Amino acid sequence: MQATQSSRRRKTVAMLAAMLGTMLLLSACNAGSTGGAPADPDRLVVALTGEPVNLDFTTTAGAAIPQAMMSNVYEGLVGVDQTGAIIPQLAIGWETSADNKSYTFTLVEGATFSNGAAFDASDVKFSIERVKSDAWLNGLKSKMDVVDTVVVNSPTSVTVNLARPSQAWLYSMTTLVGAMFDPSGVEDLANTPVGTGPYQLESWARGESITMSARPDYRGPAPAIGHVTLRYFADAIATTNALSSGDVDIIYNMQAPELLSSFQANSAYQVIEGTSNGEIILSMNNKAKPFDDKRVRQAVLYAIDRKSVRDTAWNGLGTLVGGPVPPTDPYYEDLNNRYPFDPDKARALLKEAGAENLKIDFTVPTRPYATAVSEIVQSQLRDVGIDARIRSAEFPAVWLDTVFNRHDYQMSVVLAVEARDVLTMFNNPDYYIGYDNSKIKDEAAAADAADESNYVAGMQNVVRTIVDDAAVDTLFIFPNVSVANAGITGLGANSVTEALNLSTIAWS
Repeated sequence: MQATQSSRRRKTVAMLAAMLGTMLLLSACNAGSTGGAPADPDRLVVALTGEPVNLDFTTTAGAAIPQAMMSNVYEGLVGVDQTGAIIPQLAIGWETSADNKSYTFTLVEGATFSNGAAFDASDVKFSIERVKSDAWLNGLKSKMDVVDTVVVNSPTSVTVNLARPSQAWLYSMTTLVGAMFDPSGVEDLANTPVGTGPYQLESWARGESITMSARPDYRGPAPAIGHVTLRYFADAIATTNALSSGDVDIIYNMQAPELLSSFQANSAYQVIEGTSNGEIILSMNNKAKPFDDKRVRQAVLYAIDRKSVRDTAWNGLGTLVGGPVPPTDPYYEDLNNRYPFDPDKARALLKEAGAENLKIDFTVPTRPYATAVSEIVQSQLRDVGIDARIRSAEFPAVWLDTVFNRHDYQMSVVLAVEARDVLTMFNNPDYYIGYDNSKIKDEAAAADAADESNYVAGMQNVVRTIVDDAAVDTLFIFPNVSVANAGITGLGANSVTEALNLSTIAWS
């Protein structure tokens, strides 16, 4: 069965590649082989997948909202560069107390929100305290639990006091929980985002696109491109067609890796290969039968040939890690040998658990990576006696409601893109995975409060426990591969945060 599916996939890919190659040749003849010259150098169109259901990441989960809004409309006190290092943003510097429990930030002067309000230390206090309030519903708010008090020292100085030392907190401030808000601008975040970033929302055509325009009053260097449109495509082939026809200028995080060779062979385009912190997670509902039995979860991990999944579904791109931590995290270690591909071991565990000839529902979001991965996983599970019946769930709305919010599923697969999210996923039994965190809760807290070396060692122990419990199967780390017009510069290769920073992109 697997060989038949793979053969069909190869034939389909070959046909699509041939068709795309013809279109690229024609577009190069029409536009010239150098690419580059845009019709309007003040406009850019970026193709993405996964449209946001609204624009409020404080109440709605999912990667699409911060991808569009963070670094563009919203900023934090600190950010991260392409290497993952923490850098200043709305804070020009910070000092840490001797006991590592207090951070005093010196703020930029002259920053304003897109509604004209001035940014100062009172906004920092409001924003952090709001994350801890009932106004925030996004589960990532737990990253701010360690904050005790926020003290305004002056309009340009604020001190954040933690209840205990935390190695993770400052990095958490680079994520969406660190976004700064104006108290008078939070009434309708779902439709009218108000931030200090270089862009403001210009228009939103639901189901199609988001357009942002550069703010004339931004305190820093103006973005090179004044108007950027994010266009959303559900179909990977439609996305590549849009680039070849000139309807879009960039495909960010391309969802048809088998078609890359056609672009690589054409000088009108550039292929930018990088990495990400996103994990392709085969999630099992740890609180629902049959996956409330550790042996059944372990059987799934032994039944899956992760290298075959990656190579077949994603053209060999991506990194095999064996655990829910990307190599860019400080506590990463290679855990690929923990669950080697062993169908016989899988069958033995299922027999021991009294779970032979299982029938399960496999809820798959409507995303190209998920569709490609699920067909291979389904075939491999069938080989050990698990009948995984694929149920398609429209993403994001249906999947978020059914799987993420109501936990009404047995197995699913999703790209988890939040930075350093291992404790978000596994240190909360109410998270959709439903992992019993009693084994890791105390050690995770101790690691976070320790010095750097003990933090790394402690978190590695936490991750090993999660992997030993087979809470999920981390299939591979998602690559970040983009294709752009040859005239584009400044597009970051790596996706190290949720944000797609548009302000650095320019036409050469």
